Formats: sequence, structure tokens, C-alpha cells
Amino acid sequence: MQLNFTKMHGLGNDFVVIDAINQIVNLDQQQIRFIANRNFGIGCDQVLLVEATEQDGVDFAYRIFNADGSEVEQCGNGARCFATFVRQQGLTDQKTISVVTASGKITLHIESDEQVTVNMGAPIFSPKAIPFVANKQKDQYDISVSGSIISAGVVSMGNPHAVIVVDDIQTTAVETLAPLIQQSHYFPNQANIGFMQIINKQHIKLRVYERGSGETLACGTGACAAVVVGQQQGFLDTLVKVSLTGGDLLISWAGKDNPVMMTGSTATVFTGSITI
Repeated sequence: MQLNFTKMHGLGNDFVVIDAINQIVNLDQQQIRFIANRNFGIGCDQVLLVEATEQDGVDFAYRIFNADGSEVEQCGNGARCFATFVRQQGLTDQKTISVVTASGKITLHIESDEQVTVNMGAPIFSPKAIPFVANKQKDQYDISVSGSIISAGVVSMGNPHAVIVVDDIQTTAVETLAPLIQQSHYFPNQANIGFMQIINKQHIKLRVYERGSGETLACGTGACAAVVVGQQQGFLDTLVKVSLTGGDLLISWAGKDNPVMMTGSTATVFTGSITI
């Protein structure tokens, strides 16, 4: 099977984007792992599939696969790249694009400066819906791992997130601590683990350890989750700059049942074809 693809990134969070409308695409987990492998394949954090849909009011379907081959519900940086890709490929000329993911419908909008704003939907706090093991819903939970108690805000942005406030993201043992939390019994489907350093009410720094990919240079849903948790805990305003390793995102949330809005850039690196 020969596939045409485009390599893209959003703030260094990189993707192999594949048009599954104009070519037949049928990938298994092993093939996805091969594509994502940085030594033997193309190399990426996630593989994104652009598919047709017959759902009313929706332009495209959007599927996301982590580097380990697992399919996941949502990816914010990927959604921005998705919007740029379908316009570059001539699949649409619209500036507002509706797509359906495994977690529901999201809306993408191309700004005048070609940045992309994504309506990520309203955050989900119900432990059962995240899913997260807890007796009742709270703004902050105590998570016990390896004999230590870690305080974290937990939320779903279409995928599960734990957000931990730290003094300095550079000195935090992300590679050690994140897998312990991610794979703990608290998260039946695992989770993305964010470490947030608060600069002021309008600015945070963030590192995110993602399910199936490890630490990435940027995580859009992680940035949304961090701002939501920061607002809940009284640390942040409604509009926040989130500085990730790969660059900055602008996140806004008006609270309660309102959607989280994410704005950021995308980049196309190269196009090619690969034989699987």
C-alpha cells in the first residue's frame, strides 16, 4: 500500500496527516507505529486521518492515532493542522470548518493571519465521564503514587487530563512522575499529565506528558486543560498565554458551560509518499 502524506506541526507537536478521502487507507497498529517511528518511518507524535462523513452539519471526520498505534479522542494541535491541511489540499475553501472526532464535534476557524482558532467544546468535570476514579467531583484531588500525595486538577477536553501546579517546570521530574500518575488506577484509560508553572494571571508555562507519545513539544488539549484548572483554582483570568516548549498558544474560557477557545499557528514541513 502506497500512501501520500503531509508532515505538519503545531508548535513542534508533529503529525503525519493523511487524506483518506482521495485514497484508500486501512492502517493497523503496527503500520501506524512504523509511520510514527523517527528512525525507520516518517516520524511523528500522532498520525491524523482526514475522512469523509455523511453526518449533517459536519464537513469532515477526524481520527487521531498516537505514536504507539492507539486511537485517541482528541488533539488540539492536530485539529489546527487539520484545518490548514484540508484547505491546502483543496478539500475545502471554507474558513470555518466543522469536524467530528471520537469525542464529538469541534469547529475550526482560519483567522486573517492564517492562525487557527479551535472551539474545543466545554470541559468535562464529572469523574465518571473523564474517566477518573473518585467518590465525588472536586476542583482538586489528592492522587497517591509511590508513597507520595500529589494534588491535581482533573478534567476532560475530549481526552483525560491531570494538571499539577509546580514552582518550576524545568526542575520538575516530568519523565519520572508523569508515567506513575498516567498509569495509576485513578485513570482507567490513562491520561495526559500537565505540569503548570504560573507566571501571572494571564501567563503560564506548561509541559505535557501525553498518552502513547511521552512528552511532546506542545499539547493543545493540555493547554486548554491547564487554563481551565487554573481558573477553577483561582490562579488565572479568562484569557491566558500558554508557553509550551515549542511555542505559545492563546487560550480563552468564560467558565461554566462555555467552550474553551484555542488559537495558534501551524506549519507544513514537507509532503511525500510511503510504501507500507
